[in-house]
Amino acid sequence: MANILQFMPELTGYELQYVQSMTADYDEAKLLNFANIYRSRRKDPQLILLTTLLGFVVLAGIQRFILGQIGMGILYLFTGGLCLIGTIVDLVNYQDLAFQYNQRMANEVKMYMN
Repeated sequence: MANILQFMPELTGYELQYVQSMTADYDEAKLLNFANIYRSRRKDPQLILLTTLLGFVVLAGIQRFILGQIGMGILYLFTGGLCLIGTIVDLVNYQDLAFQYNQRMANEVKMYMN
């Protein structure tokens, strides 16, 4: 059996564990296919961190739009990141926000492949 880390060395921590358990029974060809599709859909936690930091100086809520949370993005946009409190919370929780989004994408890719 192939290991997802061979195809996606950028995965770390909880995301790596989650994807490994999800693809444990995949052969090498199916794992490569999964990795290619998932890589195109996942969001890097560093991107979420950078866009959250942009919320302090440019427009609040960019990270929420990137994560597909359009309603929250509009709310952050019109309220200045909920008076910057929401932006600070997102800054602290940026890895969790990215992980939750990436979990949804991994599940979608797995359903697509089945």
